[in-house]
Amino acid sequence: MPLQLASHLSRRSDLVTLGVQGVIANAASEVLLVRHGYRPGWHFPGGGVERRETIDRALCRELNEEAGVILVQPARLFGIYTNFEVFPGDHVVLFIVEHWRQDHIPAANAEISEQRFFALDRLPRTITAATKRRLDEVFGGAERANTW
Repeated sequence: MPLQLASHLSRRSDLVTLGVQGVIANAASEVLLVRHGYRPGWHFPGGGVERRETIDRALCRELNEEAGVILVQPARLFGIYTNFEVFPGDHVVLFIVEHWRQDHIPAANAEISEQRFFALDRLPRTITAATKRRLDEVFGGAERANTW
């Protein structure tokens, strides 16, 4: 179903969509990535902002749903990116999540088939190019791009 919806939305040039993603690192400086059941590669946890939902609330909801992560303090805005290659009006808001806890790890399901922490020098081979670019911006000092 998500792929059918994505296909339909990609043909709608009048829509603006908004997503949130969180960069979460543990005490060992490993970053949390998730693997979806409906699209390839490893990504940051996150998802779409729903109608009448604030960006902050969407981030809290998505992190908890996908990774069992609960924000202890508000996340820090890192950047806002266009993602027009995916949808003509898509934007992604990226946050740095510094104060969090993970009381449980959700069981694998159709949306999130796996989640794992990775050392920055041992990222998975199938990490998406956009996720890797964001890690280079956040941790490697690379210049921030405007596009996802």
